[in-house]
Amino acid sequence: MPKHAYTIKMPLVRTSPVVFASPHSGNDYPDWFVRRSLLCADTIRSSEDAFVDQLFDAAPEFGAPLLLAGAPRAFLDLNRAADELDPALIRGVRKMALNPRVASGLGVIPRVVANSRPIYSGKLSLAEAQERITGYWHPYHAKLTSLLDETRQQFGRAVLVDCHSMPHEAIENVSFAGAPPQVVLGDRFGASSDGEIVDAIEAAFVDAGLRVSRNTPFAGAYVTQQYGRPSRKQHAIQIEIDRSLYMDEKNVAPHDSFADFQGLIREVVGKIAKLGLTSQQLAAE
Repeated sequence: MPKHAYTIKMPLVRTSPVVFASPHSGNDYPDWFVRRSLLCADTIRSSEDAFVDQLFDAAPEFGAPLLLAGAPRAFLDLNRAADELDPALIRGVRKMALNPRVASGLGVIPRVVANSRPIYSGKLSLAEAQERITGYWHPYHAKLTSLLDETRQQFGRAVLVDCHSMPHEAIENVSFAGAPPQVVLGDRFGASSDGEIVDAIEAAFVDAGLRVSRNTPFAGAYVTQQYGRPSRKQHAIQIEIDRSLYMDEKNVAPHDSFADFQGLIREVVGKIAKLGLTSQQLAAE
């Protein structure tokens, strides 16, 4: 098993109502898991949000916590419900109502990585699947829940920014009126966040010179659906960033522009961290 369910990076002082989280950047691949897989070590990382944790690592400097997954996405997907079990992969799981994510092999225990490449040659036991969920899914989501509860109590509202990356081909294959976006914001078409918050996040990316779209082709999955509760002053927005802006996707390595792009995202993070603060709170910083 991976060594830990999550890493939490806290600021010295909480001054922001924003919680940043990266559920897909875990890269602790046990040797036994790689050996068991049909895929090589690089291919198995194709669905990982590689280096997203580094892009957003300045969050604590701006008074906001940063929650990072320990388990890799190919091992366990934290952006799925714990009961999204795939009967095509896990023995003893009954077929239930059609779930497009599970049907495509992208349940809580993924059957495939990007481009539908299978991870395993056979099935897993239900006991093994439940062990992963108990050891990694539940601790991560318990920590996320407590962070959001604490944030609401301290600031009167909480804004979850769920940080992801998208393969460049994911936007190449979608028709847009103009140039394709470099950043996609998902708020489940307004269900997971107040519009003013999404407007402010979009403005932060646009001010950085990036093209932004909303909900196409990614509107948000389990995390935004589960934690976005605007009526309770708890908002959740998914951010997808085009990987080609900062990494060599084929070799899963930062490219020459990584440091510059990381600096650009640092400025964006600083602006987002101030979301929802009153003028009195800003003056007290």
